[in-house]
Amino acid sequence: MSEPATTPEEAEPQGGFRARHALLKRLADVVSLPGSRVNAFERSVTGDLLVEMLRLASHEDRKRVAARLAPLAEVPNALARMLLRDEPDIAGLLIEQCASLTDADLVACARDAAVEHRFMMANRRGLSEVVTEALMSFGECQVIEAVLRNTTARLSQVAVEGVVSLSRTERQLCAHLLRRPELRPSGAYVMFWWCDPDDRRTILQRFAVSREVMQEVVEDVFAMAAEENWQDPVSRKALQFIERRQRNRAAIEKSPYTGLEQAVEAAARNGLTREVATEIAYLAGVKPITGAKILGDAGGEPLAILCKATGLAKTDLTGLWRSMRRPETAEDGSPHPIWERVQVTYDMLAVDRAQTVLRYWNWSLSSALTPALLRAIRDGEEDEIDDYSAPERAAMLALAENFGR
Repeated sequence: MSEPATTPEEAEPQGGFRARHALLKRLADVVSLPGSRVNAFERSVTGDLLVEMLRLASHEDRKRVAARLAPLAEVPNALARMLLRDEPDIAGLLIEQCASLTDADLVACARDAAVEHRFMMANRRGLSEVVTEALMSFGECQVIEAVLRNTTARLSQVAVEGVVSLSRTERQLCAHLLRRPELRPSGAYVMFWWCDPDDRRTILQRFAVSREVMQEVVEDVFAMAAEENWQDPVSRKALQFIERRQRNRAAIEKSPYTGLEQAVEAAARNGLTREVATEIAYLAGVKPITGAKILGDAGGEPLAILCKATGLAKTDLTGLWRSMRRPETAEDGSPHPIWERVQVTYDMLAVDRAQTVLRYWNWSLSSALTPALLRAIRDGEEDEIDDYSAPERAAMLALAENFGR
């Protein structure tokens, strides 16, 4: 049998073994042949032999083989599996260029390889939900940020919820997550508590949705519930979220104040005490824990949302701001930037949209706050977050810092 002609690439291999170098190239050529020249079994057997040789091959030889195989429409599984776990500059050739890799190949690589591999994979085009979920499960911020930046990648809701949770401590992820089409209002509303001012503005502009359609389709259901004396807690809670009225009329009868405005006036005049804050919360139609979270927020935007949702005037917002001894002007006499931002928030929001945000907060921070959930928040059971409903998960995340975690 005549010996194939030696190519210039095979003439002077690094490491001195000309035969090994030539054999690696020829076997890679066989694997690269079209289906009309070599069948699947022959390709597989050749791939197995190539794997055995590559285990002892030099870095340059492995890299050369990877470059040869990357454009192929079909790469033997064992060969792909080995090269994907190789050093990053070798594995990267397949990760970035090889279109034939399956989700199973990529998930296995994410699981078994290093963070450098996962980072390269995060930038790969057309990643599926299965792959991105695997990549993000490691909690590596640089990888997660790369996935979020990848506009061709698709995210599952499980992955999105995981990033929402992580963004509480890794704040740089917030802006990237807010650009993702997979993010839902429930995630954005809970992120609001730890987002910076620009991201908060984005949340209100994009996710503060109207409840008008829901109000139209259930208009007659309110009468049905009233006939049943509101005995069904499930429908009652849902209708409370949908209805147009925000203030709690029943609370006025029990309150020492004649209305919400009078409670705000008292706070502006005498300072905001715990008792007055509790009354304001009840009169505004939210639970005290929701009111405390809103009034205690350092940014101040939730206060503007509370006032707009309940129909309080801008003068009432000013009164509440002063009652908390918050600054209105800077040292040079100009408007204080935080107070200025609070007023802009009040002006930009429609009443109905402000109510949607406020009611979701109240729903998640109070209605979902069972004794079991309180224990979970205190004990830090975020690893078991899938066991809880959406409002419960929101409460767990939003209130974690209030419980010293």
